[in-house]
Amino acid sequence: MNAAINTVTPTPKPAFSLCVYCGSRPGKQPEFAAIAALVGAWIGKRGGQLVYGGGRNGLMGIMADATLAAGGRVVGVIPKALVEKEWAHTGCTELHIVENMHERKRIMAEQADAFLALPGGIGTLEEFFEVWTWRQLGYHDKPVGLLNMNGYYDALLAFLASSVKTGFMDEWLMDLIRTGSDAESLLETLVQTAGMAPAATRLDQI
Repeated sequence: MNAAINTVTPTPKPAFSLCVYCGSRPGKQPEFAAIAALVGAWIGKRGGQLVYGGGRNGLMGIMADATLAAGGRVVGVIPKALVEKEWAHTGCTELHIVENMHERKRIMAEQADAFLALPGGIGTLEEFFEVWTWRQLGYHDKPVGLLNMNGYYDALLAFLASSVKTGFMDEWLMDLIRTGSDAESLLETLVQTAGMAPAATRLDQI
């Protein structure tokens, strides 16, 4: 089952569609919420579309609200079980209610031109590693990014470097992802690499 609710009057085709994975919690540092809001505003102000997990809590909700406030489209995809826990963001432009996580991730991937992981927990990590693995296996050729703000992913990147050093990963696999600490620069790189609309001016210049 893929029930869609809150589908509004058709809007112009978005300039690009970015799938973002992030935490359903806000984190303990205010900078995490700020970066989620910045990412959402960046997408909206450039006529883009956010594809995400459909939640209203934590960084997920902050980012979705910021995208909508900036005039962007938001496509949420959420399993029925989480809707029943009242975690769904009913203000999404489109909210797709699906049966399970596998269907959720498939639809999110199909809707996206590129992928980005913000700070988050094991769900964020699982989704990031899956689309990276799909890229390795040739299931898609869409850009995949990892926003390493405030050194949040330093330990993860060090572990991955260790995996390469010990021979469990090839070094070229690291070339399949884009990492950076500047959100706007990384967003611009992902959108441009996907062959979509050229980047506009930075938010502090709008």
